[in-house]
Amino acid sequence: MSKSETLSPDSFAPAVRSTIGLGFRALSDSLRLRILELLRDREFCVCELCDRLDTPQSKLSFHLKVLRDAQLVHHRQEGRWVYYSLDLEQVRALERYLSQLHRSSALTPAPPCS
Repeated sequence: MSKSETLSPDSFAPAVRSTIGLGFRALSDSLRLRILELLRDREFCVCELCDRLDTPQSKLSFHLKVLRDAQLVHHRQEGRWVYYSLDLEQVRALERYLSQLHRSSALTPAPPCS
């Protein structure tokens, strides 16, 4: 998107905007950020995440669900174990949104109110 193609309120479909909103909301918690930082390197089992983060399984499960709903993580089940990994596609979508917002920002002062 060039500077002449400004990011208007209608630049994104409502479903995309909703997904982006969920993504940023999910990033607003420090424990969820720590989870994503761990998943940046490799896949983890829930039990291993509990140990690494010194967090009870019930609390971790809540935060993993928020990250799943925001499409920031993938999960797979193998027997009774659940493994999580980072969803790079959604991370890139959030990055693209911020990049477009930055590129299209006007930085023009508002006119005086009448």
